[in-house]
Amino acid sequence: MRKPEIVFRDIADLKPYSRNPRAHSKAQIRRLAESIKAFGFTAPVLVDRDNTLIAGHARVAAATLSGMAQVPTLCLEGLSESQKRAYIIADNRLAECASWDLDLLGRELRVLSEVDLEFDLSVIGFETAEIDLLIEGVAPEGDDEDADRLPETTDERDPVSRPGDLWELGEHRLLCGDTRVKSDCQALLGGAEAQMVFTDPPYNVAIGGNVCGSGTIKHGEFAMASGEMSTDQFQAFLKASLSNLAAVSQVPEPMPDSW
Repeated sequence: MRKPEIVFRDIADLKPYSRNPRAHSKAQIRRLAESIKAFGFTAPVLVDRDNTLIAGHARVAAATLSGMAQVPTLCLEGLSESQKRAYIIADNRLAECASWDLDLLGRELRVLSEVDLEFDLSVIGFETAEIDLLIEGVAPEGDDEDADRLPETTDERDPVSRPGDLWELGEHRLLCGDTRVKSDCQALLGGAEAQMVFTDPPYNVAIGGNVCGSGTIKHGEFAMASGEMSTDQFQAFLKASLSNLAAVSQVPEPMPDSW
């Protein structure tokens, strides 16, 4: 089998695949044209022996917009008609299955934003506002675990807060208590009724092996519902706490019949 070679072909000789399901907006084509201007045409498009495009429709359109007469091509001669149809879909779809490491992406964008580039950073495909948000979301320099690390404690130190302590934080109130105890819920509200409750009950599974992220940060186990309860015990645990929260919350107004 002959090794495929990169051949520069006239854009006028290339034929779009008539059943290509991938749509490209004018804005995307303009961005690709700006990228080609900044970085060059860095990868060949794929064609069959009849010069029909298999992959690279948008880049060819961008090259045309950029005033190019030829583009590098690679001819895939050994594909059947069915394989070509499937590959055209796969080439577009499989790229969508990837995800971003937003912290690393933000760090790369921050480096690029701090150097004197010969091109506008928007040619990479992100809007300026998106770039700003990604850079702002980067974790502080230094040990990435610092923000999640708790200070070391010993039994010799007196606890800052004990059960029953109520902290007033401006308009907010924080109680060291137990939602399974109805009086604790009432003390927190101080006679008012909650309009909305945000809660994240435990799942009754051990932290180890379930809450691990990338594995670099280790979380300790907590005292209750960390895998030690039976099904009946866990159901009673949730019923007690959630029932008390419901008891100190407003009863929602019934929906109008017209809805």
